[in-house]
Amino acid sequence: MSGTTDMILVNKDGKRIDGRTPDEHRDIKIEAGVLANADGSAYVEIGKNKVLAAVYGPRECHPRHLQDPTKAIIQCKYNMQTYSVSDRKRPGTDRRSVEISKITAEALEKVVLTELYPRASIDVYIEILQANAGTRCAGLTAASVALADAGIPMRDIVPAIAAGKADGYVLLDLNKEEDNFGQADVPMAIVPSTNEIVLLQMDGNMTREEFDKAIEMGVRGCHDVYKLQKEALLNRYSDGGDSDE
Repeated sequence: MSGTTDMILVNKDGKRIDGRTPDEHRDIKIEAGVLANADGSAYVEIGKNKVLAAVYGPRECHPRHLQDPTKAIIQCKYNMQTYSVSDRKRPGTDRRSVEISKITAEALEKVVLTELYPRASIDVYIEILQANAGTRCAGLTAASVALADAGIPMRDIVPAIAAGKADGYVLLDLNKEEDNFGQADVPMAIVPSTNEIVLLQMDGNMTREEFDKAIEMGVRGCHDVYKLQKEALLNRYSDGGDSDE
């Protein structure tokens, strides 16, 4: 995020380079139950982001020294495929993927009823197939739907989206150019039933007024994502059958 570019990210009419208004998110597509061999799964597209999530468990936690006698642990692995970005990503784990895996697991622990499964592990795998800014939010959104698809008891589903700042405007759901050349990026996730924030990060600089506006915009955006998450799960089971059969 450099904050400087000759590119006009928001024009004088308040339109962004992809035609959206400042408070408009990209097109979103969510499908539940896309993998036959996982306990739960989901596929999410947010703009040009394409994300697949799979859940396995609850099952006995291995290695055993990680077991918690009072609850299940959530083990999350976020991974960007080498072909997900234009400048081929180096394969393997890096600091960024470790950080995103950790914050995703912590956000999901806020809603999963882990106390029902002592000594167990719930394993969440997030694969970024194509990246275009906002992959941590897309990954968390997909993982939450996959957990619900697996039938794991949860207080609520977790939607996530980012707000930010580019060309001096506070914007919802930054695209790649806005993320690369804007002044700030604020990914967030909430528990919709209470509006509790379970993920909040910030990269860049904003005034307090801009930050408050970004949070307000992000909460509204999360509720839009939440509606689509619920629709995906309803579509999955509306006919009473299993889409994998």
